[in-house]
Amino acid sequence: MAEHVFHAQIWEHSPQEPGSWHFCTLPVDVADDVSIEAGPRGGFGSVRVEVSIGSSTWRTSLFPDSKAGSFVLPLKKQVRRANDLHAGDTCEVRLEVQPS
Repeated sequence: MAEHVFHAQIWEHSPQEPGSWHFCTLPVDVADDVSIEAGPRGGFGSVRVEVSIGSSTWRTSLFPDSKAGSFVLPLKKQVRRANDLHAGDTCEVRLEVQPS
């Protein structure tokens, strides 16, 4: 599978609730490529991926975002802390689709 590298802004699901989930939205062109590479999807239309941001690499799932016509990538607190990332920051993401 191809490695996709892009920059994305981090956003918080519910800014009124500190510590809520944080995400990045994939650029639409990357989301289109990921969708083709993923083939049949898992539960909730998710796509399994391996992701690297800064010093952190982990496996997770992307989830479809019909409003944006893309996917969202959840960012664990551990990853955000390790790389000093906060809502509103832009980060470089390296992502590779994993076999189902």
